[in-house]
Amino acid sequence: MAFFQLALLAGYGYAHALQRLPSVGRQALVHGAALLIAALALPLRVNELIGPPTSEHPNLWLLAVLALSIGAPFAVLSATAPLVQAWHARTVGAGEGKEPYVLYAASNLGSLLALLAYPLLVEPAFTLYGQRLGWSAAYGAFVLLMAALAFVVTRAPDRRPEVAEVRKTAPIPWRERLIWVALAAIPSSLMLGVTTHITTDIASAPFIWVVPLALYLVTFIIAFQARPLIPLDLTLVLQAAALAGCAALLPFKTTNLIVQLLVHLTAFFLTALMCHQRLVARRPDPAHLTEFYLWLSVGGVVGGAFNAFIAPVIFNNVWEYPLVLALAVLARPWGSDRVPIGSWVLLVLGVLGAALTPILMTFVGPSLDTRSVMGDFSQFDLLELAVRALLCVAVVSAFLVRQQALLMFAIVAVISIGANATADRSDTTRSWRSFFGVLTLSRTEAAARGGEIRMLAHGTTLHGAQAVHPYWQCQPMVYYTVGTPIGQVFLQQQAQRPATRIGAVGLGTGSVAAYVRPGDHLTFFEIDPLVIDIANDPANFTYTTKCSQGPIDYVVGDARLTLAQQPDQAFDILLIDAFSSDAVPAHLLTVEAVRGYLQKLKPDGVMVLHLSNRNLELLGPAQAVIQAAGGHGWLQKRRVLGDGAFWEADEDAIVVGRNPEAVAAYGRDPRWLALDPTQARPWTDDYTNLPGALWRKLQERYAWMPG
Repeated sequence: MAFFQLALLAGYGYAHALQRLPSVGRQALVHGAALLIAALALPLRVNELIGPPTSEHPNLWLLAVLALSIGAPFAVLSATAPLVQAWHARTVGAGEGKEPYVLYAASNLGSLLALLAYPLLVEPAFTLYGQRLGWSAAYGAFVLLMAALAFVVTRAPDRRPEVAEVRKTAPIPWRERLIWVALAAIPSSLMLGVTTHITTDIASAPFIWVVPLALYLVTFIIAFQARPLIPLDLTLVLQAAALAGCAALLPFKTTNLIVQLLVHLTAFFLTALMCHQRLVARRPDPAHLTEFYLWLSVGGVVGGAFNAFIAPVIFNNVWEYPLVLALAVLARPWGSDRVPIGSWVLLVLGVLGAALTPILMTFVGPSLDTRSVMGDFSQFDLLELAVRALLCVAVVSAFLVRQQALLMFAIVAVISIGANATADRSDTTRSWRSFFGVLTLSRTEAAARGGEIRMLAHGTTLHGAQAVHPYWQCQPMVYYTVGTPIGQVFLQQQAQRPATRIGAVGLGTGSVAAYVRPGDHLTFFEIDPLVIDIANDPANFTYTTKCSQGPIDYVVGDARLTLAQQPDQAFDILLIDAFSSDAVPAHLLTVEAVRGYLQKLKPDGVMVLHLSNRNLELLGPAQAVIQAAGGHGWLQKRRVLGDGAFWEADEDAIVVGRNPEAVAAYGRDPRWLALDPTQARPWTDDYTNLPGALWRKLQERYAWMPG
């Protein structure tokens, strides 16, 4: 997103600079030349001048690669909206007295359709090679379309006043420019903030990032319409209620999932719509159209850069979201200088209501009885009801003073602080943040495992757990217990050899280290250096520092690339465990990737693909991939009987060998089943289909669905 906004700024800056040319004809010639020069980057491909990916500064590496690979065509294409509107304002539109800004709604409608079409239609239907050729052909058609448009506008009379005259008669003050930047920055930051909050604290689901981005585009479409579907006055009323309610609900993560999603997305949508509608209301004369869009894009960069580069460094959690949500109140109308006495009363009522909640929970709560004393309610339950009632009073007060932005901001700020201090008593003891997301350490009690258990989660995905009790401490948990397919493979392989060379993609808590015997050697391949620091700190987990009886080393970077640098026939066991989250690294599960993995196995070695995933059905494409890569394997779908326990987990896994003899023992075990490579099309470096995997999982979960 940061690259998108920076490239958009470059394109809008270029469109604004073109307006210095005195005629539309000259602008059209220059733009035509720019389109042709940018075409030298086609067909689109990843430029390798920067070198391989780095885990030290992945954000800067990614920005550089994107800039070199697609920066030129993207920037010149992004100039289309302001440039065409400027031509329209100077020629045809000026003659017909039409407003050029409404064309921006059409531009964002095109963006919305493309956003929805890619994961639903384009990616499942076409290979990457086909997409590259198709996009290149479409770019050529676009150049012809722009040439035809330039021909039309150059034949129309240029009705725009001279640039010097416009600047002399209608200067834009810097204060106005800064307001444009602020009104554009708030939605940009909120869009990234609500996306990160949802994926980190609410739901782990593929493509969920599409929803906030789609809503963001919809707000542009509505705001720039000639007759907006939602008028600004109604937006201001609805936004006040949604934002205040969201600020109070935000820290309460045990609230119903659907309610949370609706509240957060509604508050974001209405806040972004309000800012964009206020932007449109402050739009300048069309003579300054390209400058307006330039500062709008500066605001997008400011908001996006804050979330992408600054927030991960200064915050250990997604604090930028509630912070910007509260600051968004200041984008509302500030009202008159004379504040009615009733508004001061509401301010006091709202601030007191929100401020009392943490005080009651901190000083009164610990002394109350948690056993039922009044029907189904305990004293503590009644206190929690009272606290929520006080928050409701504060929310209502904030809504009623909505016409005074400063007063509303004061109440919402206290609501945010009070709700966060009052919210669900979490078992999270520590959190960390890196480019790759938020990691949390939490604790719970389990008498069957000797008491305290520590767990590591990445967003809402559990990445491992360990018991603290000395007896259970070095017995792996969750996906790595001895009864799981992974555990079965380790015991089977180690029984055949006194020393085992092990490779594991994905570190987590380091549970695999519990299987390392004297003489064994384990290498972890991990993309996030922060995970290595967490797993090796005895204050967090001790699998790698205490439980392993043999040497462990670490290779940092993308596992596909770093594994390729290992010597062939190096591993007895190669565990690929990187597919449990909603953001599946599909490039690790392609035919080409699996062929590379098999080359790293000894002739009698095996690879384990751990494919458990809450949202994606990965067994289908994985089985097809293994056959296409020349591997031989067996699969197991392990299900925990009854309710089970959190230290035991359902698990889908496939064991693969370079030849049938390497995995013959698993074929004799009734728990392992033969592969069926006909369930899905194999993924390759040229074709993946995550929407298809999502659809199959939904069909598996809801048997009534067609297909």
